[in-house]
Amino acid sequence: MGEEIALLVNPAAGRGRGARAGRRAAGRLTDAGLTVRELAGRDVREAADLARESVQDGVRALVVVGGDGMVHLGLQAVAGTTTPLGVIPAGTGNDFARGLGIPLNDPRAAVAVVAGGRHRDVDLGRSEGQWFAGVVATGFDAKVNDRVNRMRWPRGPRRYDIATFAELGVFRPIPYHLELDGEVTDVEAMLVAVGNLPSYGGGLRMTPGAELDNGLFDVVIVAPVSRLTLVRAFRRVRRGTYTGYPFVSVRRARRVKLDAPGITAYVDGERLGPLPRTFDLVPRALRVFAPLRPR
Repeated sequence: MGEEIALLVNPAAGRGRGARAGRRAAGRLTDAGLTVRELAGRDVREAADLARESVQDGVRALVVVGGDGMVHLGLQAVAGTTTPLGVIPAGTGNDFARGLGIPLNDPRAAVAVVAGGRHRDVDLGRSEGQWFAGVVATGFDAKVNDRVNRMRWPRGPRRYDIATFAELGVFRPIPYHLELDGEVTDVEAMLVAVGNLPSYGGGLRMTPGAELDNGLFDVVIVAPVSRLTLVRAFRRVRRGTYTGYPFVSVRRARRVKLDAPGITAYVDGERLGPLPRTFDLVPRALRVFAPLRPR
């Protein structure tokens, strides 16, 4: 395999941080002795095509600059191959990079991880042919995403705050049909989250016990509670301590089948599609540049 690195940049990531980080990454990768093939698609479809073509051409690696959405796009090109993925975080969430220990606010250090060449093989999820890395949202959190996508104002994080409070006013527990490695359960719940990573949404530890290389999803089920109790629980999500509540249960499974009326699943900051869906955990499906893990 040659020394050429394919560099895929989302210039809109992080309100312009993506474009700046992309320019710096290209220069520093070149300084490290690597030839950089810069990829610039006019839209998501073209960017995905360029990424796949580069991998088929035999580039040494595909490096994405942006947030979890760019990681999701890159996964579709490299998952199941021996071509490693590099990540230069420049988005708003960056949960995949966070889970790997890649520096989030230091593009120079993130480039050094790629240039260092140390690989780690990690698990991925797959649903209807689409690869994903993070936490699948299918409940109250998914309903908030639906509402955000319909809103035109305000911009930025306040949109999520407003959508969350608006959804609280109308949300009702959801009837779920679950199959966890063939074990069937019918429950009502506020949400069911299927996690390959501990966090989503920029560090919200929804599935805090999830690991990238244990061959299993963490499945978190939040039973019906009052709106006030749900708000109190969400205040502890960022610390990952909310799973200690008696109305929260955690299971592990390699195959998860979910069905619930009117629910659209989201993952890696992207719309995955409506339920029912099956989610399969594929061990060691991705080779990724990552720092040395502490012992």
